[in-house]
Amino acid sequence: MENLPDLKLVKMKPKYHRILLKLSGEILQGKKPYGIDYDALTSIACQIKELKELGVEVAITIGGGNIYRGAEGLPFGIDRASADYMGMLGTVINALALQNALEVEGVFTRVQSAIEIEKVAEPYIRRRAIRHVEKGRVVIFAAGTGNPFFTTDTGAALRAVEIGSEVILKATKVDGVYSADPMKDKTAVKFERLSFLDVLNKELKVMDATAISLCKDNNLPIIVFDSTKEGNIKRVVMGEEIGTMVGGER
Repeated sequence: MENLPDLKLVKMKPKYHRILLKLSGEILQGKKPYGIDYDALTSIACQIKELKELGVEVAITIGGGNIYRGAEGLPFGIDRASADYMGMLGTVINALALQNALEVEGVFTRVQSAIEIEKVAEPYIRRRAIRHVEKGRVVIFAAGTGNPFFTTDTGAALRAVEIGSEVILKATKVDGVYSADPMKDKTAVKFERLSFLDVLNKELKVMDATAISLCKDNNLPIIVFDSTKEGNIKRVVMGEEIGTMVGGER
């Protein structure tokens, strides 16, 4: 009888080769009321390191809600464009923090900003970003699209399409997409899978409508999952069915 390999010794291969990880500022906030929780930052960095050890190509888009949200200034007379630029600068702070946390773990990185801040980050150049990813560097995209009136969700969708990502992994504090806020409504139902039209028609808070439409037009799936649980990022990349899949196939 032919000797069969021990399945425990067979190395599992990741389902996705190139991903874009969308991190909100609140993920870096951890248990703090605002700013950066360094335990949460280190946890994210260690989980990303695991992906690199699997050979996964990783790009990251990061928000700035833990530092400043553009909408916060509107009631106080700050015009929308200025408020959004202030929020973009918050994402740059988070990107630099994550870059340093990753480099402490021995992961090579580059920060690319959609607004030019040459002293601290490269300007966003699509071909350069792709080359960095191909060389095994983690590319962190800061400042959204570089334009006011667009969210970092739209920035994530745009960058994912531009660099040829196979999927957007949206890291949240909730284990998927629900019919209502599960923290406030005990009757909220979790969706295992949704189409892009479901999200738009039901006005579910997955990403903003512009981001969802961009993903729909380019057949780019989104997986929404809880990243606060250690190891979940790796589980999603390996193909484990956690969170909610928007578009694509299980």
